[in-house]
Amino acid sequence: MSFSRFTLLGLAIFSCSSSSSSSSFASIQHPLTILPAGSRTAIVVENLSSKDIEYQQKQDELLPPASTLKIATALAARLALGKEFTFETSLYKADKDIVLTFTGDPSLSRKQLSSLFDESDIRTIEGNLWIDGTIFTGYERAVGWPWDILGVCYSAPSSALSIDENCVQASITTHDDGSTRVFVPIHQPISFSSYAKSVSKEEQESTFCDLELTTQGNHYELNGCLINRIKPLPLKFAVQDTQDFTEQTVLKILNEHNITLNGEVRFGKPQEEPQPSNVLAQHKSKPLMALLDHMLKKSDNHYADNLTKMLGHLNYQQPGSFTNGTAAIKDILLKQTNIDLSNAVLVDGSGLSRNNRMTANQMKSILQYLYKYDKELGLIELLPTSGIDGTLKYRNSMRKEPIKGSMKSKSGSLFGSYNMAGFVGLENQAPLLFVQFVADYHPVAAKKGATPVERPIDTFEKSFYQELIELSKD
Repeated sequence: MSFSRFTLLGLAIFSCSSSSSSSSFASIQHPLTILPAGSRTAIVVENLSSKDIEYQQKQDELLPPASTLKIATALAARLALGKEFTFETSLYKADKDIVLTFTGDPSLSRKQLSSLFDESDIRTIEGNLWIDGTIFTGYERAVGWPWDILGVCYSAPSSALSIDENCVQASITTHDDGSTRVFVPIHQPISFSSYAKSVSKEEQESTFCDLELTTQGNHYELNGCLINRIKPLPLKFAVQDTQDFTEQTVLKILNEHNITLNGEVRFGKPQEEPQPSNVLAQHKSKPLMALLDHMLKKSDNHYADNLTKMLGHLNYQQPGSFTNGTAAIKDILLKQTNIDLSNAVLVDGSGLSRNNRMTANQMKSILQYLYKYDKELGLIELLPTSGIDGTLKYRNSMRKEPIKGSMKSKSGSLFGSYNMAGFVGLENQAPLLFVQFVADYHPVAAKKGATPVERPIDTFEKSFYQELIELSKD
């Protein structure tokens, strides 16, 4: 569909489902014609100075929010936890046993965990070493996370047992004889087998042979084909068995510190509850605002989902889970902001699940609250800036002015979904709030050998955002 195409049928459809001020109707509506046939688009644009709705379309239709959901998670966390909240990881002494308590700190690194044992001055553990992650319970992956992405780090398991975001690094090299080899850093307690073939690009395309990953516990196996490479290909994989990964990591750390364990590693809590006075060492994460800054700028699913489970734990005084965590988000927002998400479908806090559903109007209400109480909350500053930082730094539609630097917003992408929600022209006379939910986006694939053209979603976004920037100047 070309940029200029605009049919009477399209006009009729938009007229029935949209409302806006007459001056902005056509200018905002026009970019929507660029999207492929079959796409569904929910749009809300509000003038924050006049409170007028400049444009809206399908604003009450439930669509996948993808990672824009993290805005709701961030607001709930900011309201319920407070700016200075930290995750704590602790070493306790309980009689002859030592208890290592995890609370789901998504930022906890192996180095920080190792430092705990440094600070504790432990030389011998006479009894057992307990690893306590009971603050969370239930599934470590939410309903609706596709099976085929469970091996990659953006879908790492959400667990109280979290080390290096439950993500491991490796690399794969190709050889002239068609074989491949995987390298894993020695400190990472995982194993690999590679049966993938090294092939030319032409052979890969003609045989439809893709690189495939299968797992059994924390053993990873690669099959299929990999195009010949001069340099090693960096890889990142999600931990599959968090208990085994944590146990093996801790045992390696004990060995590095020459700490003798006379008993064994056990999971859970010992019968004798450790007392606060018996704390040997403790690590605290950075305060909540730093965690939210990382979560929103990097769109970090692991941070979002562990914060969601912590909200469930604290809100309902029981082990946190995806179920009570998402219920807590709804409960906190309703009670503290009067934002009603009762008909929204939330199954995680990251937006990774294909089962999540939210309306553009519900997202608009969240953004309105962020703007109204910006001085108290300080969340708008944490959103990525178009073409400058975070996930928007290299976004195709935001690399050049006037869009570059003019927006504070959160992106969200899933298969067939391209979303954006945030603010435009905050320094202008008429700053705007906007929500863009694009679902069922499936453009026709370009024919082989055809001249490369800009993706329709990029053309749409450039045109749409430029119109919003112009409106914000009025």
